[in-house]
Amino acid sequence: MHFQPEFAFEGQPVRVRFAPGVRRCTGEEIARLGCSRALVLSTPPQADAAMEMAQEIGDAAVGVFTKAAMHTPVAITEEAVQHARYVRADCVVAIGGGSTTGLGKAIALRTELPQIVIPTTYAGSEVTAILGQTEKGEKTTITDPKVRPEVVLYDAELVRSLPVAMTVTSALNAMAHAVEGLYAQNRNPVSTLMAIEGLEAFAASLPDVMRNPHDLEARGATLYGAWLCGTVLGQVGMALHHKLCHTLGGSFDLPHAETHAVVLAHAIGFNARAAGRELEPVSRIFGGDRPGQALYDFAKSLGAPLGLREIGMKEADLPRAADLAAAKPYWNPQPVSRDEILKLLEAAWAGDPPAF
Repeated sequence: MHFQPEFAFEGQPVRVRFAPGVRRCTGEEIARLGCSRALVLSTPPQADAAMEMAQEIGDAAVGVFTKAAMHTPVAITEEAVQHARYVRADCVVAIGGGSTTGLGKAIALRTELPQIVIPTTYAGSEVTAILGQTEKGEKTTITDPKVRPEVVLYDAELVRSLPVAMTVTSALNAMAHAVEGLYAQNRNPVSTLMAIEGLEAFAASLPDVMRNPHDLEARGATLYGAWLCGTVLGQVGMALHHKLCHTLGGSFDLPHAETHAVVLAHAIGFNARAAGRELEPVSRIFGGDRPGQALYDFAKSLGAPLGLREIGMKEADLPRAADLAAAKPYWNPQPVSRDEILKLLEAAWAGDPPAF
């Protein structure tokens, strides 16, 4: 144990329930909030799940809005807010991954409607007060207690059918919150414990999910990991890894989870020079003595995408990405320079092991 002599901890008022089939308790949770007019949200591909949820909660559903999109475009949020007002919704039920959760949070920011989130991926944003929104090609992030959902229902049955490729990238996205949380400037002993437990849950359960994607217990353990890692994200600040992923996603329209999956090992290799002690649990959990390489090897063993070129990044755009990532100063354990960021991105683009 490394005792931390100074820290601040703030508990988050989120009700969390775990159980296979717990989505069927949504009506009960709506009533518990004192609500009776829910607007159900999803992305277009998950419209069927939204319709099933509306049927499940019966008279408590007053509408379904199925246009949630990646990076939470403001134009779609404004349309959803109008719809929520038109049907006189008194809460929202978001069923899906980060895109649907993001829409629910964006609606809550503008209306203060309470939210129930039923995750179908490992995004983790369902337990944070953080909202990223995109307008005119630029992604901005805000933190506001109004956007933190009131209730989260983790149902392993809903992730059992998550394709293996999406399982892996979504899990690595969740793990990134915990790994960066280990060296966060405002980390505390509780956030560190949750980060380590979350990473251990993923390290133990993801290989089981790869062997048998329908293993309910393993799927439940991955959701447990996602909850812990997301809670870390809600507790402490992030650094280089998240900055790079927001730059790549917001300015080059790369897919969110896949970008996190590729960049994580490279950002951690870069920061391990200044945060080796804090990142020691990563080496212990994933093997080896270099945390960036350990994460790269783990991702490779799961068949994750390893190169930005695999997910749509053009090599010619790397210098501009490095310019953007180094443009505005932000806290990071290792000082950031444009040339080193370019070197990091070149290795990440090619799918090579971390350059640092």
